[in-house]
Amino acid sequence: MRLKNVPGSREEIAASSYAIIAPELYRGRWQTLYPGKQPLHLEIGMGKGRFLQEMAALHPEINYLGVEKYSSVLVKAVRKQEEMGLPNLLFARMDAEEICNCMEEGEVSRIYLNFSDPWPKDRHAKRRLTSDRFLERYDRILPEGGILEFKTDNEDLFAFSLESIREHGWEILAETWDLHHSSLCEGNVMTEYEEKFSAQGHPICKLVARRRTVRRVV
Repeated sequence: MRLKNVPGSREEIAASSYAIIAPELYRGRWQTLYPGKQPLHLEIGMGKGRFLQEMAALHPEINYLGVEKYSSVLVKAVRKQEEMGLPNLLFARMDAEEICNCMEEGEVSRIYLNFSDPWPKDRHAKRRLTSDRFLERYDRILPEGGILEFKTDNEDLFAFSLESIREHGWEILAETWDLHHSSLCEGNVMTEYEEKFSAQGHPICKLVARRRTVRRVV
């Protein structure tokens, strides 16, 4: 999908007090950017930011950080946050592959992956955000017992993710192939894509997994 360029988006992001453009400088000290030290929850690929904005408003006792690599998308979240001024929400322009360069070990207590690119071709499987390659990264920034939440409308990606996470040695705490008709929907906060896809009749899949240090035997 080709993204529409937003002229001046990089400059607008750089000028915002809610956006971090050099996240590697805050490795190990993200909490210093928030008014208070609280659990830090991270959304990778947060798009326009609707999910985190609602979560931050609902849970002031948690600090939220959204990362997005495209300035033309991130700027829309920044503009909305400038209006809302939520003190427990920040954004960073960052590629998910650089996450370990920007986060200290165990610095994040929960990760959200919402409607990530499915990378449907087999040769691109390692690019999926639930691949073993990325789970290795999450191993480093989540503490023992840290949580990963994943939502998608792509059933092939969901099946891949369930298998990948189990093979990696993590524990699946909950899973559903139809979120909006399951008990997991209680307290669910929708993303822009989730609202769009569910309105079209697509079931939404969700899993919740817990990081464990016990790894698979090869």
